[in-house]
Parts: sequence; structure tokens; C-alpha cells
Amino acid sequence: MGASTPEETQEIVQDDARERELCRLFNLRRGSGRAAADATLHIDGKDVPFELKSTTRGSVTTVRDFGPDHIAKWRGKHWLIGVYDRSQKLRYCLYGSPSDMEPWIREKEQYIAADIALSKFAPPLITKQVMYRVVGRKRVYSLKDAEAVQKRQYTAEEYRKLMDVPGGYSPTRMLEIVRERCAYVIKRGATLNNPHIPASYFGGWEQLRPGDTDRLQELVKSFLKAKA
Repeated sequence: MGASTPEETQEIVQDDARERELCRLFNLRRGSGRAAADATLHIDGKDVPFELKSTTRGSVTTVRDFGPDHIAKWRGKHWLIGVYDRSQKLRYCLYGSPSDMEPWIREKEQYIAADIALSKFAPPLITKQVMYRVVGRKRVYSLKDAEAVQKRQYTAEEYRKLMDVPGGYSPTRMLEIVRERCAYVIKRGATLNNPHIPASYFGGWEQLRPGDTDRLQELVKSFLKAKA
């Protein structure tokens, strides 16, 4: 992934400010860490996970490299989308339940399903003979050899832990490293570049006035009750 452009950096800053505003207006608690939900809503002793998005164009952008990790992260989350005007003033919000977003998530999941299957089934087909054609034939492979394959996908500690012979890696261990790299490359190729969610997708979603926390809680409780 390359460095962000000035425009992308500005958009990230704006998105962060909007997320903070949505949390403040709807009494949401912001998440911490990349793996966490954007925010949570505390209801009946439980923290309900939310994905927060915003738009000034109608459609909603997602992420640069959308793939299986995002599918797993977003499935089951509630969505709150802030609709802003060009002056960055919040006009209204849209609430979507996990069921509302499931068709879009499932469509993207099916779109990349074949690529994900390749990332699972192709690496084991790599034999030592194929590996030798990729990295050469050696009795012991060095750290430099391993780094040429996996690059920065391993930490320095992980590279050390994988060493299984004095001075480096046996052909068997190197084969594992090459297979893992193959899976990673295919998975990266399976990602989608910022798939947009079209404005038409939100056509039936309820509009909320900024700060209408009571109504948001009613909608979430209604969903949870129906799923109980």
C-alpha cells in the first residue's frame, strides 16, 4: 500500500472529525484500535457495535483494500451514516441494522469468493521443485533469502522463530514460507479498491435527526428483540 495523497489525508481527517461528532450526538463510545468497532452503543448492559460512515456525495466510500477481513469485521454490525452538506454541516443520519447491510456484504463476499478459494487451495500445490525455481536450490536458506520472499510480512522476531536449522531455514521450512507468500499475494489480489455503497442502497433506511439518541436506541432494541 502506498503513502496517502494530500487529498486522502484530508479526507481521513474529515472522517475522523465526523465520527467524533456522530459519537457525541448519539451517545456512542468510540472504539480503540484498528480491529475494534468504530463505536459502541450501550443498551441493556451490552455494548452494541457500530460502523460509522459519512458522505457529502450520496454514495458512501468504504476502504482501499476491501477483503475477507472487512467482511468478517462488518458482518453483524449496526451502521450509522452521517449525511453532510458541502460546508461539512450534518444534515441528517441514516441507521441500518446488520440485516440491512447483509445483502451488500454478501454480494461482495460472493464477488471475491473464487479468489479466496484460490488463496486456500493453490499454495499446497507448490512443491519443492517449484520452490527451487523461485528461490534457488540450497541446503540452508539465509534470513536474506526468507526476507526476499516474505518481505515485511513477518517481524524480525517471527523470522527468527521460523529458523529451524543453524544459520537459517531448511528447504522444508522455506517451502512453508513460499506457500504462505503465495496465499498472501492471491488474497491481496482478491481485495476490492474502495467499493462504494450507492445512495440507492439506503433508500429504505430511516432518517434520524442529529442527536436523536432515543430513536436510535429504539431501532437497535427492536432489531435485537426480533433476533432474540
